[in-house]
Amino acid sequence: MLMLTVPKEEYLMIGKDVKITFLGGNKNQLRVMIEAPKEVNIARGRAIQKRAVKRAAKAAVKAEQQET
Repeated sequence: MLMLTVPKEEYLMIGKDVKITFLGGNKNQLRVMIEAPKEVNIARGRAIQKRAVKRAAKAAVKAEQQET
């Protein structure tokens, strides 16, 4: 894990193709810009968790239906 303190408009490169620029923010939010090829999948953690909850609920319903 890498933890950094960066000034506004500083950027990180991940490999040769992904650039993350820190645009600033406040105490509760940070704005970032991510430049990456279209082939690179970028997803927010909140969206990933939401999808996992939906999948688990669907699996539970399906298991319940199979039991009856």
